[in-house]
Order: sequence, then structure tokens, then C-alpha cells
Amino acid sequence: MAGYLDQYGAGEEERERVIKWVVLSVVAVLAISGLVYVFFHNYPEEHQVGRFFQLLKGHDYQAAYALWGCTAPGAKPCRDYPFPEFMKDWGPQAAPVNTYEVLDGESCGSGVIVDVDAGNAGEKKLWSERDSHTLSFPPFDRCPQGNRIHDFWRNVRFRLHGRPIPSSGS
Repeated sequence: MAGYLDQYGAGEEERERVIKWVVLSVVAVLAISGLVYVFFHNYPEEHQVGRFFQLLKGHDYQAAYALWGCTAPGAKPCRDYPFPEFMKDWGPQAAPVNTYEVLDGESCGSGVIVDVDAGNAGEKKLWSERDSHTLSFPPFDRCPQGNRIHDFWRNVRFRLHGRPIPSSGS
């Protein structure tokens, strides 16, 4: 009867290795997915704001105005933000945008508050709607409900780039 029990438990080691491999793979995929979500969740809105500043840098004010959901001054200007007001805020008589860097995007309700270092023009904040990607001035400086996870990652990014950490308004 010694031969009967010789193979007892031989398949268990292989099964344990497979289970460990599957569990570690699932954990790794979830961790990577979480990091991708954290770092790229606001990418479309940040990209839209970057496009706006690129147009300002190239002095294409008509196209920049169109990103606010407005068209040429004669066609369909914004009711609350006419083109002459836009030019006062962003045109040649305002501080010129020679360089810019999108610093951070904070999700808040239906949009994202995007912080931008606009070089000589100073630090700017813009609001980008999630559904239409239209731009406007943010309704508040920081998201009222706050987000500690966002604040932590923002502070890490600012430290890595050698920037002063913004005050926590949430």
C-alpha cells in the first residue's frame, strides 16, 4: 500500500503556485488601474486648458475665444463674456503668455478646476466642463467638498517639481 499514498498532495503545490500567481496578477492589475485613473482622470480637461494657453501663446485669440463656447464676435459671442472683455483679460494688452505649464486639475462636480502657471501672466485657474470641454472662470478657488487623496497627490507632484505647495483651502 506504500505506492498508493506516494502521490498524495503532489498536485497541491502546483495549484498553490497558480493561485498565488492569479492573486498577485489581479492585485497588480488593480493597482496599475488605480494609478492610471488617479493620474489621467482629468487629462481631457487639462489638455483642453493647455490647448487654450497654446492658442494664446500663438496669438490666435479667435480660436481661444471659441474654446469658451463662443464663436467669432459677430457670429455667436458669449452673452456673459463678450469678445472685448475676453481681449481685456487675455489679449495683447493683458500680461502675455510666453510659457505655460498645466499644474493640476481638481475634479469638482460637473467640471475640473485646472491650475496653470502662465509665466509672466501669473498663475491662473480655469474651469473646464466635463461633457462639453468648454472653458470659463472657476465658480470657486478650490472644490468646496475637498478631496484629501487629490490634495496628497497634488502635494507630491508639486514637491517633485520644486514648486511651493498651495495652501489647503478644503
